[in-house]
Amino acid sequence: MLDKLKQELIEYGRLAGVKNFTPGYSGNFSARYKDKILITSSGSANGYLSEDELVLMDFEGNLVEGDKKPSSEKMLHAEFYKQRPDVNYIIHVHSPYLSSFACCHIPLDEPVMAENVFYFGQIPLAEYGLPSSMDLVEKTAKYFKDYDAVLMANHGFIVGDKTIKDAFLKLELAESYAQVVFNTKLMGGAVLFNKSEVDEINSLKKKL
Repeated sequence: MLDKLKQELIEYGRLAGVKNFTPGYSGNFSARYKDKILITSSGSANGYLSEDELVLMDFEGNLVEGDKKPSSEKMLHAEFYKQRPDVNYIIHVHSPYLSSFACCHIPLDEPVMAENVFYFGQIPLAEYGLPSSMDLVEKTAKYFKDYDAVLMANHGFIVGDKTIKDAFLKLELAESYAQVVFNTKLMGGAVLFNKSEVDEINSLKKKL
């Protein structure tokens, strides 16, 4: 099971690298493993992971297995898992379009496309906190209960889901969402769904 999780993180880290979602050394991936967390090590590059760059830690951030330090954002991951028993994988990246909105302190809350309304509702913006700090954890974690995905001011984006595929696809969708919103602003502004149309889209969830 642990070996399978490692291979999943390596493969989806590689895909994130190919799509430029995780440039250079930025970001971190993790997976829930029983009462522990498998997480990328500090200083690793998600697009080029090797098995020795994935370490096991407990929910207090203490190293359990491995020779490297857990990611400096380890407590952000731990808090997400604590609040959301349904979340088994977390991806944190600094992808260009999502990070642009985060750096401009603009949440992605405009209902511009049905898929984004359906899967996200909106992607809120957490206030800035120093990377790796508990201040960052506290400011971001208050959104975890109600949202799978959160923008982090002047930082990046974090998403969690039941499977690594679902988490990655939501990352892919969110980056596209940000790009579309950016483009519509250049073109004079999108025509937004009205409340009735948003309600109709949300009603589709009951049929699936």
